[in-house]
Amino acid sequence: MIGYIKGKATVVSKEFCFIEAGGIGYRVFISEMSRQKIHLGAPVRLLTYMAVREDAILLYGFLTQEEYDLFLILISVSKIGPKVAMGILSVMEPADFVLSIRNRNLSVLTKLPGVGKKTAERLLVELKDKVGDFAEGDIDEPESLAAGKPDESGIAADAAKYLRALGYEDTEIQPVLKKLSIEYKDVSPLVSAALREFGKQ
Repeated sequence: MIGYIKGKATVVSKEFCFIEAGGIGYRVFISEMSRQKIHLGAPVRLLTYMAVREDAILLYGFLTQEEYDLFLILISVSKIGPKVAMGILSVMEPADFVLSIRNRNLSVLTKLPGVGKKTAERLLVELKDKVGDFAEGDIDEPESLAAGKPDESGIAADAAKYLRALGYEDTEIQPVLKKLSIEYKDVSPLVSAALREFGKQ
C-alpha cells in the first residue's frame, strides 16, 4: 500500500493531479480545497489512500493528516464512498464538519454534495462517537476562535466563508450577517442563526 507520494505536480485538474516521483506519474484524486493549494510544477507531498475495485485501483490524496483521518471516518459510514467523501472535503474544513456533527446540525449536512436528508441522519448516528478521534484542540471551535475572541468584522468574515462553502451567494449572505452579527459574538452560533434565517426565506 502507498502511504504517501512526494514529487512534482505535473498536471492539476478539477478532480485529480499527476505527481511525478521517481520517473513515474501517479494520478491522485484530490479535493477542491487541496487543488487550490497545489501549484503546477511545484513540489508536493500527499498522504494517500488506495481504493481497490474490480475494474480499477485508485489513489486519493490529502495535504493534511486531518483531511486523511476524516476521509477514513467518512468512508466507514454505510453507503458513503470515496467520491462522496471527497465531495465533502471539497467544501468543508475537517474541523467545521466535526463541529456540525457534534452540534447535530442537520441543515448544514444536507447542503453537502451527495448528502440528502437520510444520508445526513446516517452521518449523525454513525459518527457521533467516531469524531472523538480528532484532537480536541482542533475541533471544539473554528481556528478563528483559538487565539481568543476576535472582533465583529472577523466573526462576520469567518461566518461568510463558511456559508459560501455551503453554496450560498454573497448577495444572500451579507444582508443576513449584517443583521445578525450585532447579536452574536462567536462564529458557530452566528452561522446557525444565519442558516435559520435562510430557512425562513
